[in-house]
Amino acid sequence: MLDVCLLGSGGMMPLPYRWLTSLMTRFNGSNLLIDCGEGTQIAVREKGWSFKPIDTICFTHYHGDHISGLPGLLLTMGNAERVEPLTLIGPKGLERVVNALRVVAPELPFPIAFEEIQGTEQVFEHHGYRITAFRVNHNVLCYGYCLEIPRAGRFDVERARKAQIPMKYWSRLQKGEVIEENGQIWRPKDVLGPDRRGIKVTYTTDTRPTESIARHAEGSDLFICEGMYGEPDKAKKAIEHRHMTFAEAARLAHRAQPKELWLTHYSPSLVRPEDYMEQVRKIFPNSYPGKDGKSVELDFQDE
Repeated sequence: MLDVCLLGSGGMMPLPYRWLTSLMTRFNGSNLLIDCGEGTQIAVREKGWSFKPIDTICFTHYHGDHISGLPGLLLTMGNAERVEPLTLIGPKGLERVVNALRVVAPELPFPIAFEEIQGTEQVFEHHGYRITAFRVNHNVLCYGYCLEIPRAGRFDVERARKAQIPMKYWSRLQKGEVIEENGQIWRPKDVLGPDRRGIKVTYTTDTRPTESIARHAEGSDLFICEGMYGEPDKAKKAIEHRHMTFAEAARLAHRAQPKELWLTHYSPSLVRPEDYMEQVRKIFPNSYPGKDGKSVELDFQDE
């Protein structure tokens, strides 16, 4: 099961009723965070989740509303006596940007590993996640993220017995281990069927519509997409500032056919996103306005 929480749904500046856009997921005892703007710590506390299990933080880009909350978060994690390594993933310049912010958080009791995204697309494997970063179209280098929890095929008892694999090794093979004993080697593929459908969440903000977004959002259990402006007369402004309207996000969802679309990263001038949802649902019916703390539990589904 994957827990997903949209910690904040605002863009540009935090508001008394809306924190800056950030996403947290929980899977198998590990927490992952995408972006960390001002107010992210408060949003986590309001949700009742913990900072300490955060193992990976992904950054879409380095505008202040997406990264300025990082120094305080690092200090909080350090004060929680964390010693486990923390992995940061982001566009080119990641280590330079983070180290500049760490002037106010120079000493931490845990190491930080930096993984800069190379090229237009790159896959990372961390704590059971397959994380695909893909280039989008903003006025600075920016990436969206596709989070997948793969699911192995069913264990075939008859194949295991026919291969005379000792039962004590069955669970380890099912978890993906290769077993070697007295010159005999057993591999997961010897006893597992075809991979089953896993869980998939696609997240993107600060961008114009792109082919890469539609391609990666295809078949997602949840597609969280920027909707900076709900008002139809803001279409020109969205183009000028490399953002998206609600309708443009819905058209991407119509192409990709995720199970559900959440809009996020609202302009500070957008007070009531729900006022524009009727038109959005005419394009993609299963659309919802994101809001701070909006959560869902995604579970594996047997096909």
